[in-house]
Amino acid sequence: MDFCYKGKEDLTNSVSLLISILIRYPEVAKINFDPENHLLKFTFMYAGVLSETEIADLKENIVSSIEVYNTLECKNPRVVNLGYEVSDTLTMIEIQRDVDTLVQEEIALMVELFRQYINKSLVTEESDQPTDEDLVVQEELIEYMLENIKAKSENKRLYAFREEGRVLVFNK
Repeated sequence: MDFCYKGKEDLTNSVSLLISILIRYPEVAKINFDPENHLLKFTFMYAGVLSETEIADLKENIVSSIEVYNTLECKNPRVVNLGYEVSDTLTMIEIQRDVDTLVQEEIALMVELFRQYINKSLVTEESDQPTDEDLVVQEELIEYMLENIKAKSENKRLYAFREEGRVLVFNK
């Protein structure tokens, strides 16, 4: 998968983090970094329109699973939100998580939960199947960059998404 960075600044840890997440997890349609609130916003796309009941069930299952994970890890997240937006034939589901308590394993859990709950209609980018070694390297990069973002104060509002096999990152 190719990636492009649109902006004048050097490639930073936050840009690299967004790129790595999109490369590692083709189920994530887009991702935003909000430095003011120190949030990552993950967007998943469902091919179809989910009803209010289906959204409520999905929200309950995913948010409660994330809360249980954090309880087991002795963490107290500041933000765990799930919202959605419906367009003509798609439902875009956004999970907001504070960067300060987020770890790579939780991102993997979120993606797996979406695979389980809306697998057949989860919109994913088709790509070459990476090797297990490549997946481990991407996961280690994600964890490393998350730790760097926690330690530094980033001020670039970033938006990343896939388009025709490429990852595009924009500085908003």
